[in-house]
Amino acid sequence: MAKNVAQSPLERTSMASLDHKLAMAKRCSHEGVVAGAKAAVVASIATAIPTLASVRMLPWARANLNHTAQALIISTVAGAAYFIVADKTVLATARKNSFKQSEF
Repeated sequence: MAKNVAQSPLERTSMASLDHKLAMAKRCSHEGVVAGAKAAVVASIATAIPTLASVRMLPWARANLNHTAQALIISTVAGAAYFIVADKTVLATARKNSFKQSEF
């Protein structure tokens, strides 16, 4: 004999609350990705210009920095900028949202 148990209002509220928290987490991570990508583009440009200019103007750089080294310098800075800005953005958004009153 199977019992037909209805969900309590507490259980329904907790499921809605979990859905709300999941939506907020997705939004926070998306904001972090967008901000990180913007920072990576800016960092790439800001690093590429002096790197390429120094290879053309400085004898030491011309002798020691081949194309692979130049690409490694630029991509390392871009990757670092992406992860730093994305992490800071996600943490700031999560901190801002943690102080908001929940609607549920």
